[in-house]
Amino acid sequence: MADGNVFGNLINGEWVKGDKTFNDINPSDTNDVIGVYAQAGEAEVQAAIKAAREAFETWQYSTPQQRFDVLDAAGSEILERKAELGALLSREEGKTLPEGIGEVTRAGHIFKYFAGEALRAHGEVLDSVRPGVKVEITREPVGVIGLICPWNFPIAIPAWKMAPAIAFGNTVVCKPAELTPACAWALADILHRAGLPKGVLNVVFARGSVAGPLMIDGCDAISFTGSVPTGTRVRDQAVAKGKRVQCEMGGKNPVVVLDDADLNIAVNSVLNSSFFSSGHRCTASSRIIVTEGIADKFVSELAKATAAIKVGDSRAAGVQMGPIASQEQLDIARKAVAKAKEQGGAVVAGGEDLTFGTPGYYYAPTLIDKTTPDMEINKEEVFGPVASVIRVKDLEEAIKVANDTEMGLSAGICTTSLKSAETFKRRIQSGMVMVNLPTAGVDYHVPFGGRKASSFGPREQGAYAVEFYTIVKTAYIQP
Repeated sequence: MADGNVFGNLINGEWVKGDKTFNDINPSDTNDVIGVYAQAGEAEVQAAIKAAREAFETWQYSTPQQRFDVLDAAGSEILERKAELGALLSREEGKTLPEGIGEVTRAGHIFKYFAGEALRAHGEVLDSVRPGVKVEITREPVGVIGLICPWNFPIAIPAWKMAPAIAFGNTVVCKPAELTPACAWALADILHRAGLPKGVLNVVFARGSVAGPLMIDGCDAISFTGSVPTGTRVRDQAVAKGKRVQCEMGGKNPVVVLDDADLNIAVNSVLNSSFFSSGHRCTASSRIIVTEGIADKFVSELAKATAAIKVGDSRAAGVQMGPIASQEQLDIARKAVAKAKEQGGAVVAGGEDLTFGTPGYYYAPTLIDKTTPDMEINKEEVFGPVASVIRVKDLEEAIKVANDTEMGLSAGICTTSLKSAETFKRRIQSGMVMVNLPTAGVDYHVPFGGRKASSFGPREQGAYAVEFYTIVKTAYIQP
């Protein structure tokens, strides 16, 4: 727990402080220090891995009821405290208060879902082709799972990694993002008090450069969510060591708006996808591909709606978009917009810093028209409230442009034509497809993931999570 106003790392059931600390800063008000957190070094990370390894010796044989009880209790507490935890999340990450409460609610539901998964049988009994021989196909836990989590969903993503890992009998070493330690600490505290034996869950607030190599070397599997460059390094290093690895990485997600689209649905879908949560979603729509017949009217309406988004302190009433999460992300957005203008893009909404009563990383939601597929703004992930418009002739060209990216996480289409929607669903190179819906916003009980450079390994969430967090064993029995 917090000792002397310092929040410690959870290692082997104890809260460990270490030698160094760092401050957790509110992006809506950089004068506001949310808390002081103990920074883990090599010794703490190694101790966490050792604790998880020792705990696995017994936890792998825990009963489904024991795992259900812990996860269900954690889910119940999260849901009971959703207003409090949602406010903490909004203060720490910069989401609006409704978005923060919504994310916490999702985390609670995730724990409840995987509590149930702990009780569901995952196996088969078959007859062998040999007379009198029975075949049993069962699943066993992998071992020590290393979780490397991002800052943009600081409670939901740790939840959807921790919950299945624990549900299926694994032990965990989690490295949360340095930008958002408070939510991870709160989640660890809830699970710790829910009855997990010591060492089953360990949480270390370490730099990625310190924790990453140690976790890849010492854990049996790694689940990573973050950028493409970092994820690629994690993947390559883990594979080289023969480790099981799952990576969810970036997106440069397209949404296609056809001439026959319902204008209001299209504008609202794109507005939500591109700018809510300050664009800090790997499933956000950053490339808006519009056919010629509707382009002028659509861009005009979307520009008005973009300019009307109320930006401000993430916890203030009526605010629709909070700050960008950090100075680094703010600088990335600024540079991306400047480069797009230099290459011929036309900023039709936003494109400037905003100031309010407190110092924060405020930037206007930005829409850039007149871009072409080869421009940098349409190739590189900005991960901020910036979207670009590409005008095309028809659906055929739209699909070609939409697929012209190394990434393939989420894609959307706005149309009233069932034929066009079916064609798009079939031909788009992405792991998830939305029709007349925002590209961002997914359910917790179904698989999440992409293709190409966006994802590697089995899917996350829902029943598909069992593929990563368990190993299949086939046994032949002659009575």
